[in-house]
Amino acid sequence: MPDIQPHLFVIFGATGDLTKRKLLPALYHLMQDQDIAQRCHVLGTARSEWSDEEFRATAQKALRENGFSEEELAQWCGRRLFYQGLGEDGQDFDALRDRIDQIERHYDLPGNRTFYLSLPPSAYGPTIDGLGAVGLNTSPGWTRVVIEKPFGHDLKSARALNERVHGHFDESQVYRIDHYLGKETVQNLLAFRFGNAIFESLWNRDRIDHVEITVAESLGVGGRAGYYDQSGHLRDMVQNHLTQLLSLVAMEPPAAMEADAIRQEKVKVLNAVERPDPEEDLVLGQYGAGTIDGEPVSSYREEADVPDDSDTETYAALRLRVNNWRWQGVPFYLRTGKRLPTKLTQVAVRFKSAPVSLFQMSRQPGRPEPDGERATPNELLITLQPNEGFDLRFEVKAPGTDGEITLESQHLSFSYENAFGPVPDAYETLLRDIVTGDQTLFVRADEVEASWALYGPLLEADVPVHPYEAGSWGPYATDQILAD
Repeated sequence: MPDIQPHLFVIFGATGDLTKRKLLPALYHLMQDQDIAQRCHVLGTARSEWSDEEFRATAQKALRENGFSEEELAQWCGRRLFYQGLGEDGQDFDALRDRIDQIERHYDLPGNRTFYLSLPPSAYGPTIDGLGAVGLNTSPGWTRVVIEKPFGHDLKSARALNERVHGHFDESQVYRIDHYLGKETVQNLLAFRFGNAIFESLWNRDRIDHVEITVAESLGVGGRAGYYDQSGHLRDMVQNHLTQLLSLVAMEPPAAMEADAIRQEKVKVLNAVERPDPEEDLVLGQYGAGTIDGEPVSSYREEADVPDDSDTETYAALRLRVNNWRWQGVPFYLRTGKRLPTKLTQVAVRFKSAPVSLFQMSRQPGRPEPDGERATPNELLITLQPNEGFDLRFEVKAPGTDGEITLESQHLSFSYENAFGPVPDAYETLLRDIVTGDQTLFVRADEVEASWALYGPLLEADVPVHPYEAGSWGPYATDQILAD
């Protein structure tokens, strides 16, 4: 692992929910590594005019709720956390610059800085401009700026944001964070594909029938209704999370396991995707009332802050085609939604059936009768949550079948937690990469724009939003896409 140099980690939006739930616990975990603990200091900043002590008390409370030791928390917060207010308009960057200088002098830091924008998207531009205006875009050491998704609202706004960022920062300084890329199984897609010739040799149109990418949530919109109703599920999930999974599954081998080589191949995939037809390749839905885990749940329109006549989609299913040598003719099915039966993120790679069926019947374990007249196709399941791992379904002869061979589906399974113990949180992985300067798991500017260019026609299309019952797997109209 690259050396971790002494640095200052500055969090914009330090009083917000993301900081309390994800960033502070991830930083605390990282700093259990003494290499990092001796080199990293954290400066929170927001509009609230807090003192260092108020920020430390808030951080301690948030970390205590994550189950950390009280004594260790008090020591860590007292030595490593600082706070600087930005004024009512959030624009006092002169005061921020002075506080950074003061901390760096006191702790003899070399000027290495990370600026993490845990902010509403509308604040990205002004914050970037503010940093540039007072010279915080450069330093005696390295400077990195971290931007949370969404990276724009459409292609036009994404380009405008990229231009604004590049007006003050070089692309090599920019870390656009999509937390899905920090999950161990997502990272392992590259190792799994390119480190195992047995699978890479099958990873093409000759052997694969189709690929399904599912991101299901059992929760509703919760407290995000104000943002969500203006965004919708295509923008909130498909354009970023599912598209990242698509590009990693479909990309060609990179020239090297380096950030730009990998990201270049991901962009090539997006540029090769045929523009989907909204009428033929897209189904949108919105959840109604229903039952999940035996509990009644309200419809989307009954959620707080959602208009009674809202047509915002909470579900999207689409069919994509990657027009290149490897994937020609292989459909990629993406589906994602809220208030589905369970929380699940999974990539299912369905292999083609044998060209000739020598064994006419296949049954599932525990069932006395076959399910059909043909052997069940092999399938590889790559699960990101709730239990990260891999599962390969294959066929074996069922015992004692009176001379006639009946096949039964069995599984080869690998669980990350069983093999290695608890896996690091995605944010912990990504923050470590930020402080070591590894951009592999972060989204490049041209990748953002290629993704928005792909989905632009879908966002602008007049497509019906079908109702579906909470606790179901989405609108019935989805079956038509998946059946094809």
